[in-house]
Amino acid sequence: MTTPPSRIPDELANLCVADVVLRLPKMMPIHARVRDARAALRDHHVHMLLLTDQGRLRGTLTRGDIPDHADDMALSLTYAVVEGRTVSSDLPAEQARLLMLSRDLRRLVVVDADGSLLGLLCLNRRHTGFCSDEDVNARGTAP
Repeated sequence: MTTPPSRIPDELANLCVADVVLRLPKMMPIHARVRDARAALRDHHVHMLLLTDQGRLRGTLTRGDIPDHADDMALSLTYAVVEGRTVSSDLPAEQARLLMLSRDLRRLVVVDADGSLLGLLCLNRRHTGFCSDEDVNARGTAP
């Protein structure tokens, strides 16, 4: 990761996480199998899968969470992590960016107090701001 600049990027001033969250992250049901998670994570744009049940976050998966020896038919939830991967929607966006840099993370799940999923915070490649739904949609339609 890069060292954060000493001043807040203009596009983040006065914004909170709720203002910069991706509203349509890659989600899977809690009964998804390891093979399904591995298939989804083959897409180099997908860095984190969100395992959900009735709109609530139950776990997250990254490529490193699933051991090579994991059975393809095992439940993905077995390997899911939540701790350290969530953030509140009312946190200032710049504070979230600095937190992500300090933890060497590019993704954090945005949840409310009861665990309801609100979206995904996605640090951009330059580490100066966040990906938008428009950015993600444009990648999906690029040739």
